[in-house]
Amino acid sequence: MAHQFFFNAYILDNLPTPVKGFDVVQDISEPRLRMYITSRGVKTFFVRKRVHGADKRIIIGNYPDMDIEDARSAVQSVLDSASKKPVARRKQITFKEFFDLYVANKIRRGEDSQMKLVRSVNLHLRPLMNKNINEITREDVVGVIANIDGRAIAARMQDLLQSIFKYAIEQGYVKQSVAADLPKIEQKRRVRPLTKTGLQRLVAAINKEPDEFIRAAFLMLVYGFAPRSRVFSIQWEDLDFNQYMWCEWPLSDRAVVLLQDLPQDSFWLFPGRGGSHLADPRTAWRRVTRAAGIPNLTMDDVHKFLMRRLEWAADRENIRTNMNNLLDEMLSEY
Repeated sequence: MAHQFFFNAYILDNLPTPVKGFDVVQDISEPRLRMYITSRGVKTFFVRKRVHGADKRIIIGNYPDMDIEDARSAVQSVLDSASKKPVARRKQITFKEFFDLYVANKIRRGEDSQMKLVRSVNLHLRPLMNKNINEITREDVVGVIANIDGRAIAARMQDLLQSIFKYAIEQGYVKQSVAADLPKIEQKRRVRPLTKTGLQRLVAAINKEPDEFIRAAFLMLVYGFAPRSRVFSIQWEDLDFNQYMWCEWPLSDRAVVLLQDLPQDSFWLFPGRGGSHLADPRTAWRRVTRAAGIPNLTMDDVHKFLMRRLEWAADRENIRTNMNNLLDEMLSEY
């Protein structure tokens, strides 16, 4: 039986990942809404529906790309769609035209994430775009996948093609999937290179960064216990220094000291170009990681390294205490 609680961002952001396989949790507010949490930290909204005597699990979207309220709102429409019989189609439709339908009806992502997906498909699946979807052969699919550089991207494109053709069957455009039962593309899992001494070298290198805002943003990747997307988009109104809180997430002592010293010259703590927040300072990050002797370290590696070692607690003040203790332990020699 799935563990039940009221879905909110604070809890979902900090759900523990299972050692292997996946866990399932259920929303109290919308009991039909559930979530998978895989051992790799992927969190996916889904619903269950008995269709034509078979129990189906229907994916709604990944969190946090899909907002919790959007997932709740989508439950009924997803269940209604699952009960509809495929509509027979005789009209020819190109792969590009059908992909546009697929994106409009099946993809539940934020605008930026959706545009990234479209650009990737236009790049890697270009040879299929102008072909009628019912004329695409298995050899076409295998050839396109084989020409994609990078196993990770090829695996994602293969999974996407399988989903697209499955939807094409449901809509009556094709009778069978030419992407079904393709051999799984084996991927080598990336080894995250950060260690305690590496973290100390990283903080030392960050402190030598000349730009005040870049330096503070990179330090918040360590002191904030949050991924870069959340760190770089912090607004001053999100912070409560009296309660040591950042929205619903506690601030460590080091984070409070760091942020209080920043000038409040912008809507954002870490302003970027065009009046927006800092987005992706790759050049500065490469400079810092090379100086720290960890050139292949990513920004999100820092967050994952710390969160795996942070002792979870139900009480926010206890979490904050654990954050402070962990930082003291990790940076004691620095």
